[in-house]
Amino acid sequence: MLQWIIPSEIVDDKDIIMELTPGVGGQEAMLFTKHMFDMYCRYANWKGWKAEILRHDTTDLGGIRSAHIAISGHNAFKVLKFEGGVHRVQRVPKTEKAGRLHTSTMTVAVIPQPSEIDIVIHPSDIELEFKRSGGAGGQHVNTTDSCVRIYHKASGIVTESQMERNQHRNRELAMKALRAKLYERELQAIVKETTTARKIQIGTAARSEKVRTYNFAQDRITDHRAHLTVHDVQSFLRGEDDFDYFSNMLQQWYNLQSLTEILNKYET
Repeated sequence: MLQWIIPSEIVDDKDIIMELTPGVGGQEAMLFTKHMFDMYCRYANWKGWKAEILRHDTTDLGGIRSAHIAISGHNAFKVLKFEGGVHRVQRVPKTEKAGRLHTSTMTVAVIPQPSEIDIVIHPSDIELEFKRSGGAGGQHVNTTDSCVRIYHKASGIVTESQMERNQHRNRELAMKALRAKLYERELQAIVKETTTARKIQIGTAARSEKVRTYNFAQDRITDHRAHLTVHDVQSFLRGEDDFDYFSNMLQQWYNLQSLTEILNKYET
């Protein structure tokens, strides 16, 4: 019923790029980022979506310094836009000998992917740089100029891809990331112009907002926007039924917030 009253956001049907970055907490934050990365990849697979890794910089301990995932599927942005923001974990790290509880953070950005029609990039708008890929990947990766770096002159945005051995494929992935970032800038302009569209910020702009806490000691997950709490952290991080249930609850909360805004507008 609510979906007939509440208009969809202009990007709800878009595919997305998720950017995951560790925050405070050093190695523990990087390990937590890896857990989140795995959860989102598993969830995309569980939903029957396509998850494509654009960037995946790992540490010696198995953590992640930075990761970008392109996720394609029905209403991907609508489902995952609530993941944008700062995620906090409270647990005893494996490296903690005294058994003390540590608090670490990581940040998720959810950027809708435009089509080539939405964002047109002319060859004269960009500068391409080809270099040897770094990190793991085998001898072939490290001895060929397979890494592609794209600089967009007008915006100053830089994107890069070295995940594939093929230079042409890396160029496609870097262009996909550039197109998404340019589209995000356009969305911010729309957000400033309209009241209703500001809810787009749930997925794109609220990167400094603490949105969720994962407390391992108390085995609970709390979303601070909806004041929603569930239990069983390990099951949640598997990225299947429990995570999907949580996402649906956030969507219901969001719909109620939107309905309240519509009613308040009519009252005034």
